[in-house]
Amino acid sequence: MTMHRYQRPTRLKLRGMTLIEVMVALAIIGLALSAATVSIGQIISSANSMRDRTYANWIAQNRLAEIRLSGELPETGTTDGDIFYAGVDWVWEATIAETGVENLLRVDVAVSFPGREGSIWTVTGFVGPPVIPGQANQAWNANSRRRGATE
Repeated sequence: MTMHRYQRPTRLKLRGMTLIEVMVALAIIGLALSAATVSIGQIISSANSMRDRTYANWIAQNRLAEIRLSGELPETGTTDGDIFYAGVDWVWEATIAETGVENLLRVDVAVSFPGREGSIWTVTGFVGPPVIPGQANQAWNANSRRRGATE
C-alpha cells in the first residue's frame, strides 16, 4: 500500500478577495439598492396620484349628474361644497356659465383636497332645461318609426 504525502495548497488557491474588492462590491450593491428604492418610491407616488385623480373624477362626475338630475336649470355662478369619499375629505367647486346658446349652460366641476391650491381634476359638462320623463324617448321613437316607414 502506497502512502501519499499531504501537500499544502499553493498560495494562489488560498487567495480570497482583497479589502478593496469587497468595498467596491458593497458600493455597487449600495448604489443598486438605492436606485431600486427611489424607483419603488416613484411607483408608489404615481399610484397614489392616479388613485386621487380617479376619485376626484368620480366626485366631479357625480356632482355634474346631480346638477343635471335636479329637475331645474341652475343659475350661473359658482357653488362649492365638501364631501367625505373613500375615507378622505374632498372639496368641489362648480362654475356654471352661459354658452351663448339659449338654455344651454356650461358646468365646470373642479375637485381638490381641502386647503390645497389648484384642483386635482376638473370635469366639464353641459346642462339644458329639464325634460319631462319619457318625453325624449317619445321623440326618439317617433323618429325611428318615420325612418322605418320610409325604408
